[in-house]
Amino acid sequence: MVLWVLGTTALAAAGGPPADSTWTALGPLPHQGRAAVFAIAVDPTNNQAVVAANSQGSLLRTANAGAAWTAVHAVKAAVTTIAFDPYSTSLVLAGTRGAGAVASRDGGVTWTAAAGLEGRSVRAFAFALSLIAAATDRGVFLSADGSSWSPSSLTKSVNAIAVEAIHAPVRLVAGGDAQGSGGVLPLYESVDAGVTWTQLSPPISGTIVVRLASGPLPPTGNVRPLVAGTNTGLFASADNGASFNALSGGALLPATDYTQVNFIADHHDRFYAASDGGGSATGGLWRTDDRGQTFRSLKPPEPSVTALAVSNDDQPTLYVATFRPSTHVASLWIYHDTGGDPQGPPGAAPTVASGSRGSTNGSPSALASLLGSPQLPYIVLGVGALAIVFIAIVAHLRGRVR
Repeated sequence: MVLWVLGTTALAAAGGPPADSTWTALGPLPHQGRAAVFAIAVDPTNNQAVVAANSQGSLLRTANAGAAWTAVHAVKAAVTTIAFDPYSTSLVLAGTRGAGAVASRDGGVTWTAAAGLEGRSVRAFAFALSLIAAATDRGVFLSADGSSWSPSSLTKSVNAIAVEAIHAPVRLVAGGDAQGSGGVLPLYESVDAGVTWTQLSPPISGTIVVRLASGPLPPTGNVRPLVAGTNTGLFASADNGASFNALSGGALLPATDYTQVNFIADHHDRFYAASDGGGSATGGLWRTDDRGQTFRSLKPPEPSVTALAVSNDDQPTLYVATFRPSTHVASLWIYHDTGGDPQGPPGAAPTVASGSRGSTNGSPSALASLLGSPQLPYIVLGVGALAIVFIAIVAHLRGRVR
């Protein structure tokens, strides 16, 4: 019995937590096909519980950090965003391209359609204590509970939204597209929970505001840091979006599109920024611990990062989706960021998405892939434990025959 417990424990280790500061490949989402993963979110109270969407419009949930996925809901359009409410963690929202949004009140297990967003493309959510805002192709919509929505007075198409003040009066910042060639990149601000809006015109580059993220309040002052990602750069504001400093270009970060920005737990000065590179090799994933004065690359296995979820821990667990345009292969990774030098996975090829088949000519053999797998130590340990169990059983049976 002791040997059996040893064997099963060794096998379970293969699905255990990832090694510190080491990239570990996860299995592909079921039925992902040859398309990128654009929506993934992690439960703020449980870094093992994740909700993601595949290319067929299915929402999938894992309770064991991606070791196994369960289909929990299907929608009729591509899912563009998934977000947990940080102030009511059982609430999860998912927005779609042209088919509104769906809501879950049990951490992503069951889902229902959100009323008032039918036919809308929902691109982002932002949360205050008593208000939720959604960025859509028909402006900003507002909700008290995530289930029932109504339009605000801003009806222009917006891509990104952030909450700058979570208490009443709620302050919102939204971003859209420049209209026409040479147009000013528009930001919109509301200081009365979306009742009225004014346009900001900060001198930041780009034609599309792709991402807005606000961080926790700093130790002094009452203004949350605001980071904006556009299709040509990354920018930070310390005055609610009235002015911005460039964080990209020069020796800091590449001047490329930034689609992901996530702050770390309760730290106003620490956040991640990620880019898919717009199909080029300029994408990646970076972390700053000093409000964007310096960055360090986390060296993802593929440079094109299409989705990022960050757990609510001081040393967070990251769930990262990457995409290789040349082969149309989407991959999922887990990374426990403890601050060390990013490692591996040494010699491991990216995970091939379901439904994708690579050519066998010149490809690594199954044995070579196994030897290069980051799970090899666990596999060896498990096989060794099973061998011990087998030897013990044979010895026991021989003893009975005698």
